[in-house]
Amino acid sequence: MPIAMITGGSKGLGRALGAALADRGWDLVLGARSQEVLRSTAEELAGRYGARVAAVAGDVTDPAHRAALVAAARELGGLDVLVNNASALGAEPLVRLEALSLEGLRAALETNVVAALGLVQETLPLLRASSAGAVVAVSSDAAIEPYGTWGGYGASKAALDQLSAVLGEEEPGLRVWAVDPGDMGTDLYSAAVPDDTGPRPRPESVAPAFVRLLELRPASGRYTASALSATDRRAER
Repeated sequence: MPIAMITGGSKGLGRALGAALADRGWDLVLGARSQEVLRSTAEELAGRYGARVAAVAGDVTDPAHRAALVAAARELGGLDVLVNNASALGAEPLVRLEALSLEGLRAALETNVVAALGLVQETLPLLRASSAGAVVAVSSDAAIEPYGTWGGYGASKAALDQLSAVLGEEEPGLRVWAVDPGDMGTDLYSAAVPDDTGPRPRPESVAPAFVRLLELRPASGRYTASALSATDRRAER
């Protein structure tokens, strides 16, 4: 069975993607900070889909936690896909750059970029050994669009995009994709803009686009979930 590692895997997009993959026969290594929520998610996915699910609680910025994630993947038998999904905003709610603390910016960069690279470095031997090794970096439209108050978060995602682009050049044997999932109703968005209570797509509606990406295995690069979904709709015609 193929094996995927998903950070931020206890809820939101991480959980939705884990469920979509488990439904297709994947085994999972899930990481998240909340041990209780993570354990509940792992038990549900294992029970519903019969997948092997390793739940590793901790903060992705902690080297010991990243090492534990890799050890869990080795126990399952290897790793085929790493999904760097865990994210930090830098400020909750988001604020203009003039009010963004440098400590908050550092926290966003540490989670969204530094920890993501650290996990890539530690999983590379396993991914290279896979016949279909891939890295998925969950990006954002804030990485390329100048939305007010999203500057710190967007800068961190722009850095993650560039890191992914260079990794794709340096590792031609792997697929490396930065993926913008688009607008979603998640806890992260609620924390970013608590006053915006309008309806938004559920993460479960976005997860199939990521599955499509793994099935198509296009060239390394930056993709949007909406474009991948459009490809899927064209294929159905």
